[in-house]
Amino acid sequence: MALQQTLVLIKPDAVSRNLMGLVFNKLQEAKLNLVGASFKRVDLKLAEEHYAQHKGKHFYNQLIEYIMGKLHGNPPQGTMALVLEGENAIPKIRDLAGDTNPEKAKPDTIRGMFGRITTAGVFENVIHASANPIEAEREIKLWFSPPELVHAIYAVKKKGTEQVWERIPTIEEVNAGS
Repeated sequence: MALQQTLVLIKPDAVSRNLMGLVFNKLQEAKLNLVGASFKRVDLKLAEEHYAQHKGKHFYNQLIEYIMGKLHGNPPQGTMALVLEGENAIPKIRDLAGDTNPEKAKPDTIRGMFGRITTAGVFENVIHASANPIEAEREIKLWFSPPELVHAIYAVKKKGTEQVWERIPTIEEVNAGS
């Protein structure tokens, strides 16, 4: 068993459909500790950094608009970012999340219960969950600064009077490690 941290995003489609509480209740089945939580409107920079591994793919632009909330209301909807920590956190949350395609997700998973594919073909899959420890660390460092977490979970250093994360690996470094 391994102590892990994972990033979970409750995406704008869940926010616009008032599913945040239901999704959070389902996440609690994993019996993990909540280390950080933040509700924010995602800007272009964060969206592009989060989904950098998909740049150049045919669905990239739609994915960016989706996470920025532009497909779910005017003004755009926000995203709830969570950091969960505990034994085998990553596989536990991925199991609760279910298949990315809501139609293939098991009915008792978050995506199986709440996900849908729109008539325009958009996968509204309600949440994002980190796939592996390297991705989790990279994503947590994108979405949270050290003071936003209950305790330091990755190396930090002082920059003036602030604590900052150590350098975030590039997508190329992440891909080379997998």
